[in-house]
Amino acid sequence: MTNAPQVSAMHALPDGEAEVSLVLRLPWEDVARLGQEAGRLAAQTGRPVTLDEAVSHRLRSTRPSATHARPAGEQPTAVSSSASVASLPRISGTA
Repeated sequence: MTNAPQVSAMHALPDGEAEVSLVLRLPWEDVARLGQEAGRLAAQTGRPVTLDEAVSHRLRSTRPSATHARPAGEQPTAVSSSASVASLPRISGTA
């Protein structure tokens, strides 16, 4: 047990979203891809972009909407699990 302050891994934001803090171990090749993504996003927005902003943008642009957030009566479209992650960079050392 340490006396270090505990930081919440997730908290609610005023706009109704949630912020999740986590630590990832990535190969340098994946970090380089995230840097390229940040560069593209910075060119689009005309301002500097951090790697975590690039990751957040990438996740938002590649994942289907959560089915529990759909309006009542709307049916989710079928998406194969391999299609939903196919555009994400492969992390070496994983299945």
